Amino acid sequence: MKIINVFLAAVGLMALAGCSAPASDDAEMDRFVTDLMGRMSLRQKIGQLNLPTGGDMVTGSVQSTDLANLIRNEQIGGFFNVRDVEKIHELQRIAIEETELKIPLLVGADVIHGFETIFPIPLALSCSWDTAAVETAARIAAVESSVNGINWTFSPMVDICRDPRWGRIAEGNGEDPYLGGVMAAAYVRGYQGDLSGKDNILACVKHFALYGASEAGRDYNTVDMSRVRMYNEYLPPYKAAVEAGVGSVMSSFNVIDGIPATAHKWLLTDLLRDQWGFKGFVVTDYESIHEMTFHGVAELKEAAARALAAGTDMDMVSEGFLKTLEASLADGSVSEQMIDRSCRRILEAKYKLGLFSDPYKNCNPELAAKLTFSKDNRAQARRIAAETFVLLKNQDNTLPLKKKGKIALVGPMADAGGNMCGCWTPTCKPENHKSLLQAMRQAVGNDAEILYAPGSNLYYDPKQHEVAAGWRKIEYRSDKNLLSQAIAAARSADVIVAACGESAEMAGESVSRTNLEMPDAQKDLLKALVATGKPVVLLLFSGRPVILNWESENLTAILNVWQGGSEAGDAIADVVFGFVNPSGKLTTTFPRSVGQIPLYYNHMNTGRPISGNDYFVQYRSNYLDESNEPLYPFGFGLSYTTFSYGELALSSDTMPKDGSITASVKVANTGDCDGTEIVQLYIRDKMASITRPVKELKKYQRITLRKGESCNVEFTLTANDLKFYDADLNFVFEPGEFELMIGPDSKNVSTQTFKAE
Repeated sequence: MKIINVFLAAVGLMALAGCSAPASDDAEMDRFVTDLMGRMSLRQKIGQLNLPTGGDMVTGSVQSTDLANLIRNEQIGGFFNVRDVEKIHELQRIAIEETELKIPLLVGADVIHGFETIFPIPLALSCSWDTAAVETAARIAAVESSVNGINWTFSPMVDICRDPRWGRIAEGNGEDPYLGGVMAAAYVRGYQGDLSGKDNILACVKHFALYGASEAGRDYNTVDMSRVRMYNEYLPPYKAAVEAGVGSVMSSFNVIDGIPATAHKWLLTDLLRDQWGFKGFVVTDYESIHEMTFHGVAELKEAAARALAAGTDMDMVSEGFLKTLEASLADGSVSEQMIDRSCRRILEAKYKLGLFSDPYKNCNPELAAKLTFSKDNRAQARRIAAETFVLLKNQDNTLPLKKKGKIALVGPMADAGGNMCGCWTPTCKPENHKSLLQAMRQAVGNDAEILYAPGSNLYYDPKQHEVAAGWRKIEYRSDKNLLSQAIAAARSADVIVAACGESAEMAGESVSRTNLEMPDAQKDLLKALVATGKPVVLLLFSGRPVILNWESENLTAILNVWQGGSEAGDAIADVVFGFVNPSGKLTTTFPRSVGQIPLYYNHMNTGRPISGNDYFVQYRSNYLDESNEPLYPFGFGLSYTTFSYGELALSSDTMPKDGSITASVKVANTGDCDGTEIVQLYIRDKMASITRPVKELKKYQRITLRKGESCNVEFTLTANDLKFYDADLNFVFEPGEFELMIGPDSKNVSTQTFKAE
């Protein structure tokens, strides 16, 4: 199809719609939308609430949808999962030129951690503790998406998760509500800007709410918790996204108080709109109105009516609104005011995006060719990926490796470029991604020799391997000599680098796991490598916290590289060979056993607490066969250099209610190279009206120090930092005694006590 002129004059476009070009203020938006809705039929209004899938990118059950026909009949407010910019342009053209009202369309996609320039999975990005990096990643994703026709992303996912069995932990920011909140706001800023530019896209915070707390870590499962816990531990990241101005919210699959979130009036109206002041629109998750039937609460007609009444505005895929709302209006199940309310919210979002002025603003093939997967974007992805890697162990300073001698690179992830982009990347082109083997050979040039052998499959069982490999081109190798070839390479080398762990298809939606240890074939490979007596460096690919007891005890070094995106190969080589010093810190606790889960740092103390690594102590809250302690705590991460912390000092031993208190500590780089440290501040409310966590992250700072350099790090707390939601859900400050802790992670801290008056 020949692309028509994408730079149509704004006034001309509005003339097509029978309206003057809108201004940017709310009053003018209200006038414009009111005028437009005054010319809309009931059927046209309901059509704006329908969101079908194009099916080019599969992110749910495959649907056969004639989008062009739906558009011509004005039965659609937007669509998603259409990949081609020219196809998107043509569908938008039909809406503008072949319909009565000429209302432009929202175009959505799951741009979760990049469009074609893929950044690390969000869990990895959170381990950078770098909001500027997250905002940059979201900004680049918005630019690439927008020139390819997309004006709406179903991101960020901000669900707090404390159960790594749940595969979608990979899409979130970890277990902490404070860190989750600052990351949520960074994503919103990066995607949306002020929505005025051609490369701004609408963000959609998800999944509202509590989806990450699904029972047994099983996707789509039941969630049940008190509202005190909701407000204090799970809701803050969603609220932070709303306060950052997010334009849309996606309801979650799970039930809350026994009611599916999509039909939960308290959640979608009383809390989201009335308490938090959200002004955008609510879209369902994929077919969630239809799925209310499986929850056992309503058939489609009643489910759609209940969802609309609760505050849901747009129906993704199930067509419950499109097929039933007219009948529900006739029998009084819904009112026309409800339909108008949701229609207005959709039209206002399109207005704020500037689509009425320029419906083709997000379709530019020329810019798409220039800006998508560009050299500059890839450089940023490479830089940011290196910030996310977490050094878990480095015995004898084995890392960084020297570029000399022979290095054995083994493991199923070593030569799998298609695996690099990670989970939940329907817009990536994995054929463009360099493998780790290619990157390491390029990094060493002629200075060292890289000996390669795959060593093992992902699993011994071909079917398990096939499921784990997915479409990522990690072929199952039936050669019985796989292990012996790897051992031969290892024995010839000075050091062994093992690229093992979870493939991209082992994390993400509908990928829950009960066994979080290294897959069987890879575990045997590691054991055989250790038996050679050579130092073994594990490059751990993962989308979640995993069980690493044996690896931590027996391997020489462990660098968690997560799923690092399209530039992961080069980024890993940068860190392995010391061009970049790792600085990532964990945002999730790594357990010793699946039996400890859920395991998280900011837990309550219980009435019979235990401390340390003791196993069974009678009549205490502990295990008979395992410590309560994690293998690696929240906030943990090593560096190629070392940092020392001086004495923690407080500006006062009391903090007035309307005043503040400042904590300071001297941090010095005492090692042999420059490095970045993440200094973390935690508090504990020692006595309150309800039980409070043993510690809570409240502040942190990323500092970069040259070798031998030191600096004084200061944090200021006010009463607002000490507030929490009490048993009556009031956000309160309660005077009393507090512990203030500072350190490099949640476990290794120095503590001072102060009184808040």
